[in-house]
Amino acid sequence: MPEAYRPTDNDSAIAIQERVLELLGETVGGWKCGTPNPMTGPVFAGLAASGLLRSSPCAVPGTIGLIEPEIAFVIKQDLPPRATPYTDAEIRAALGEARMVLEFITTHYADRAAATPPEILADAYSHHALFIGPVIPNVLAHPLERLHVTIRTAAGPLFDKVHPHPSGHPLNSVGWLVPFLNSRGQGLKAGQIVTTGSYAGIVEAPLGIPIHVQLNDFGSFTVELITDRP
Repeated sequence: MPEAYRPTDNDSAIAIQERVLELLGETVGGWKCGTPNPMTGPVFAGLAASGLLRSSPCAVPGTIGLIEPEIAFVIKQDLPPRATPYTDAEIRAALGEARMVLEFITTHYADRAAATPPEILADAYSHHALFIGPVIPNVLAHPLERLHVTIRTAAGPLFDKVHPHPSGHPLNSVGWLVPFLNSRGQGLKAGQIVTTGSYAGIVEAPLGIPIHVQLNDFGSFTVELITDRP
């Protein structure tokens, strides 16, 4: 990235996110969020509506899939920006159904390891697309701090362990997002989806074969990845 255009702080990074979506003619269909990392800052990105996927196969960059199993919430009522902060009860009341989702990860940098935190934030925090899986009924009635995640193919497991939520609980991610958007004169809109952080970190997955994903006993889904390259 030319030196003159590199983001130097969170505001310039988010401005790049917004400009990229504008240049692509995209609308924001949801949000990626997590409580800020003390070392790297906010985990935040507006998700392009065209990248919210509901059918398989799913195209991903390159020859291997980088996936993150998460819990996301569909917003059922607007939370527009306002001067008075929203209470936890108001935020919770705005949450509709919860869904199992799979985020696909990518980078546009030649060397992501050399990118600064604002540069990673500008790159939509490595977001590529989001596969929207089945509804999890009554999800908030269950402990969500740690979940047993199983990701497997017919050849065997890719991931099989109990893993903590990176924000401690999915509601912590949403509880951070709402005032953050509010501080920027933005809000949540009914129908948007908010994904809250991976229960497995990043998992490498092969292309061209079914991948089975299960979270606790909440349910499961199967998805196949294909390359988006000719």
